[in-house]
Amino acid sequence: MHGAVAIVTGGGTGIGAATVRRLAARGVSCVINYASSRDDAEALAAEVGQGAIAVQADIVDDAACRRLVGAATEAFGRVDFLVNNAGRTKFAAHEDLDALETEDFVDIYRLNVIAAFQMIRAATPLLRESPFGAVVNVASVAGVFGIGSSVAYAASKGALVTMTKSLARALAPAIRVNAVAPGYVGTGWFEKRLGEEGFAKLNAKIAAATPMALATGPDEVAAPIELLLDPAMRAITGEVMLVDAGAHLDVGLSRRPGREN
Repeated sequence: MHGAVAIVTGGGTGIGAATVRRLAARGVSCVINYASSRDDAEALAAEVGQGAIAVQADIVDDAACRRLVGAATEAFGRVDFLVNNAGRTKFAAHEDLDALETEDFVDIYRLNVIAAFQMIRAATPLLRESPFGAVVNVASVAGVFGIGSSVAYAASKGALVTMTKSLARALAPAIRVNAVAPGYVGTGWFEKRLGEEGFAKLNAKIAAATPMALATGPDEVAAPIELLLDPAMRAITGEVMLVDAGAHLDVGLSRRPGREN
């Protein structure tokens, strides 16, 4: 992977930042996209080296997606990998059908699904030129099992899973398209809202509920992203890899009659 170039959307923080660090350690030059986290993205670019650059672009705008790919081309002359990591949600109980407005669905779909498609479309000509062009979409177990922060979020990630399979078929054999589907990921987002002690308690609670006794962090998601981008994985496309410390093995069991909690 040394000498390759990757675009990572939402790359300044969380899973995106962990992915950038892993790719840079493999000699990959990264284009770190951000919408508003300028300081984080620029600090990360300086930290990882390899010529990494931070580029502001609101990827819900198709023209911004094309400018982002253009910035990568201008800086490095190529694009080999695309990681569609940027996403958003709104917290709302699934049973409360009045908790979401039409605009909530539209906003969530624009970033979680349409922006990912726009980025793939913008990058496809360069990915086709690469000897190992690959895309990884960051989906969610919410989109596989219909769970998570809201119905709109679960539906959007389900759409991203389906799009991954559709484009894996459409873009083969030149470009591989895969996805990771994380469950809980203990990012700084939680720590900022819960404080250090509250964050530690949440992680302990999550770990106790997973078969692997692990509260997944950004690096545990970045590792399979790196793996799926690796040219050695050239036989893998259209795959959706669940990354949740085995929590999906117990999905739904707690609601079965006779289950002891």
